[in-house]
Amino acid sequence: MPKVVKVKTGNKFEEHGSYSRLVAVDNMIFVSNTAGRNPRTKEIPEDLAEQTHQVLDNIAAALASVDATLEDVVSSRVYVQFPEHVETIMETYGNRMRGINPALTMTCPALGSTTYKVEIDVVAIRGVRDAEVEELMVSL
Repeated sequence: MPKVVKVKTGNKFEEHGSYSRLVAVDNMIFVSNTAGRNPRTKEIPEDLAEQTHQVLDNIAAALASVDATLEDVVSSRVYVQFPEHVETIMETYGNRMRGINPALTMTCPALGSTTYKVEIDVVAIRGVRDAEVEELMVSL
């Protein structure tokens, strides 16, 4: 029987939408689409890089609650509100995730509010950070 852990943060949207911030099934971890709201101040930075860092800080905190880290992330989806922000957000995300190199989808759908410049969801596998990694270069 798998062990399932569902993590809530108390965010009103989790209750309204009936979802968990994170669901861990054994070592497989799914983190819901996450915005850049600072949990202490409730503010969302206007600056693109700061907002991207806050999103990743929020994801890292959720992962830490189940003994995982950003280094365990194997896949992420980055949702950028405005196409003209892709370059800045990709650079900020890339600097933070450098060396982790998960599979990545970056797209530009409308988000729940124009205040949200970026939202990210990830899939992680607890313990991947300690795995032996082989990187292959292919020509597509």
